[in-house]
Amino acid sequence: MAMKEDKEETMSIALKQVFNKDKTFRPKRKFEPGTQRFELHKRAQASLNSGVDLRAAVQLPSGEDQNDWVAVHVVDFFNRINLIYGTICEFCTERTCPVMSGGPKYEYRWQDDLKYKKPTALPAPQYMNLLMDWIEVQINNEDIFPTCVDFEVVLYDTDKTGRVGGDVFAAC
Repeated sequence: MAMKEDKEETMSIALKQVFNKDKTFRPKRKFEPGTQRFELHKRAQASLNSGVDLRAAVQLPSGEDQNDWVAVHVVDFFNRINLIYGTICEFCTERTCPVMSGGPKYEYRWQDDLKYKKPTALPAPQYMNLLMDWIEVQINNEDIFPTCVDFEVVLYDTDKTGRVGGDVFAAC
């Protein structure tokens, strides 16, 4: 009976942490106030926080650059995932989460061009650390997500922006 109460208390603490906006796994990436991207970010935040249909919320506003709009949403999604993961990471340890999985049918394996040349099963915390590190490198790469607004932005590599979004979504 005491074990059941301990699990319920742990779940209660975890759920309270989900709504703690100050706790993130990594620092949020911010947009420079006064820039066009900051304005797009504010518009995206307003639409996502207003109970609006998500399909409508992510539609490209008239007259805006699609690349900037996609970049803003990828970065916002990354920040939200950091917030969510930050609330549960202390409960998901190598002991409690020995494998990164999407339920009983799916197991995620890490592969990169550095240390993991072949798909490798990892404990969930290690997988998430590698994933978040990789995504952070991508969104901080000026060739993929330029931040300078003084010149016309080159097209983003949609293969990579799509992969960033897909990798984060798949891990959740």
